[in-house]
Amino acid sequence: MATRAVIADNQKMFTEGIQAILTDMRFPPIKIVGVAHSLEELNSMKAFPIDLLILDLAMADHLGTSLISEQKKSRPDVKIIILSNYGDSQFVRDAFIQGADGYVLKTNHSLELIQCIDFVLDGKTYLAEGLKLAPEFDVKKKSSLSERRRVYEDRYLLKQKLTKREKEILSMIVQYKNNKTIAQELFISDQTVSAHRKRIMKKFGINNTVNLIKFSLDHQLV
Repeated sequence: MATRAVIADNQKMFTEGIQAILTDMRFPPIKIVGVAHSLEELNSMKAFPIDLLILDLAMADHLGTSLISEQKKSRPDVKIIILSNYGDSQFVRDAFIQGADGYVLKTNHSLELIQCIDFVLDGKTYLAEGLKLAPEFDVKKKSSLSERRRVYEDRYLLKQKLTKREKEILSMIVQYKNNKTIAQELFISDQTVSAHRKRIMKKFGINNTVNLIKFSLDHQLV
């Protein structure tokens, strides 16, 4: 059964391009059941049974990321992907806190959107290339309840970026195990471990193992 999707963006030419991309998808198959170019048009579709909402928050600047939670209230089971020009880490973090399932920049390649759709329909959270949550909180310092909650939320979202296998490998990397040792314990090749290690570092915007270990420990990812 095809995934029923609505595209909500105030740029008509842009929505036509997204429709073309999704129409060409073979897996998962997507059926566009509605296109909204304003908040009013989007709200008029509340009765539509949909599985996926691709949303640009710029169509309702005055609501900001709260538009996401409003949509989740009327469609609790819908998966929401934010497709936006805004990549500020605070804005991205707030979008996930409000209930977004994926976040992609309009400057990303179309393949990034396709991968995002695949992830969120599989129940995973997706953060596209070039985006960061950039948590800067020190949990060892005395902090307010809201700061502690934000630390937890950041940690949760960071973990969601990793696959089950990547989490396994990261836990071993933090134990200072090399690729050969990890490969032997997981019954996979050295090359596969190396590829996973590179993907993990890329997802967190880190370029060496020492910083990866420090980052993982600082943010209690393992």
